[in-house]
Amino acid sequence: MESGPAIFAGVVFALFGGALLAWTGTRVRRGEPVAQGVGQGASATLASLVAVVALALGAYCLTRP
Repeated sequence: MESGPAIFAGVVFALFGGALLAWTGTRVRRGEPVAQGVGQGASATLASLVAVVALALGAYCLTRP
């Protein structure tokens, strides 16, 4: 069974990753900049990568024994 801190960290990582991925997708669909002063392709790629890493960390925290 997971410990309290691992569950908390997993939920925080999962919520952050999901919200960042949704926000990035919305900005890209609308044609708005993801980060100011940076090219849209580079900033969307980096933000998506960070979101996927956060989701993976959340899954790891929630599924480790």
